[in-house]
Amino acid sequence: MNITAYIESGILELYVAGALSANENKEVYELMRQHPEVLQEVLEIEAAIIKLTAATSRQTTNGLFEKIQRQLNTKTSDTETKVVSIAKPKYNWLTYSGWAAALVIGAGLFWTVIQNNTLESNLTTAGIENAYLEAQIANSKTDLAATKNLLNILRDKNIISVPLGGQGDFANTYAKVYWNKNDNSIYLDAQGLPEAPEGKVYQVWSLKLNPLTPTSLGTIDDFNADDNKIFAIANANDSEAFGITLEPAGGSETPTMEQLYTLGVVAASAP
Repeated sequence: MNITAYIESGILELYVAGALSANENKEVYELMRQHPEVLQEVLEIEAAIIKLTAATSRQTTNGLFEKIQRQLNTKTSDTETKVVSIAKPKYNWLTYSGWAAALVIGAGLFWTVIQNNTLESNLTTAGIENAYLEAQIANSKTDLAATKNLLNILRDKNIISVPLGGQGDFANTYAKVYWNKNDNSIYLDAQGLPEAPEGKVYQVWSLKLNPLTPTSLGTIDDFNADDNKIFAIANANDSEAFGITLEPAGGSETPTMEQLYTLGVVAASAP
């Protein structure tokens, strides 16, 4: 995406004016998080509106429309519309989005005056930056707590660790199962598997070896989207081995052996 063109398109002015749809607001918010220049532009637009609002709110609403016109550097008459050559502001609203955007912003300014300058108190630069920082801190604390909880689980003395080595054409792949028999659960560390192709999913199997009997433990549908590649899976089976195959979306009733990526046997000494 061309960020410069996006900024100049006028959509950020409409975002500040509250004239976008929910999906469009979400898109702008995500771009603000990813691109500091977009966030800075929004802050400057808000500051410009606050300054303009402060100038109008100290007076009565008589003649307010004319005041807004002067602030937007436009002037209308009965016979013609022409640009007034006063100081050129940074944000020429009409250039960005046409008369529709100007009217939306003008309506926002009317509402602001009626609400006694609430925009000035709620949309300050410091307030927006603080709210964004607080959200980042909250996310960091949540991630840290989840990481500590996972480490405590994997370090439990009752956990059985089962390495899964790559098989056949997939010799470079690997995974590891952490099995807790006390609560019938396993934690699968699948960092050594490549992303699943479109229309395919990884399926985890619990195996009995004599005779060979596979039992599906389910598919990993969100494998590609998961960052840490650690998955909690229920397992009430008396497993002697674990395997992972690549199957069509929705999974298979029996493993496709030609697509067996990893396999690992539970150590005989395991409790």
